[in-house]
Amino acid sequence: MSIIHNTTLKPTKVELLTQWLPRQTWYRGTGTPELTRTGGFRLDDPAGAVGLEFAAVTDVSGPEPVTYHVPMAYRGAPLDGAEASLIGTTEHGVLGDRWVYDGAHDPVLLTELERLARGEVPAHAQRVSDQLDPTVRARLDAGAGAVRAEIVRVLESGDPAAGAGEVSARWRPAGPDGPEREGVFVLFRAE
Repeated sequence: MSIIHNTTLKPTKVELLTQWLPRQTWYRGTGTPELTRTGGFRLDDPAGAVGLEFAAVTDVSGPEPVTYHVPMAYRGAPLDGAEASLIGTTEHGVLGDRWVYDGAHDPVLLTELERLARGEVPAHAQRVSDQLDPTVRARLDAGAGAVRAEIVRVLESGDPAAGAGEVSARWRPAGPDGPEREGVFVLFRAE
């Protein structure tokens, strides 16, 4: 199960995302985002080498809050050929230097995401060690062959678009005491 270390990160994930998000084509803001972590979940890397997190972060810098979904893969060394998907580097208080990648381009994250949709692995709580997250719903159509994951970057409540499957999760865009929303984080398309 995922081990969550109670330690420091310098810079933090939110600080990394504050710099990275405005450079993405799907960013809806016009300036520097004001981000808060508002949900998400984790998956395990069977080899134990890569941290796999699906983060929901809400930006309140504009007239209306916008919640983004950023899957992240944390590695102890650079991933060859993945320079364009590097979010940034951070110093983890227990694990040392970590390279943080946009998980949409990380092969370990994509493999485990498909295994989640096929019912082969469970989702884990985002911030608690040794705890599953029963609120994450994942499915892949019976008989689905080869599929590709399509990451939903801007989260909205509601039912998924048509596809071969999806992963849905919950987040709280108004903070920990606000109402909970549920929507699609990932769609699967047949190849």
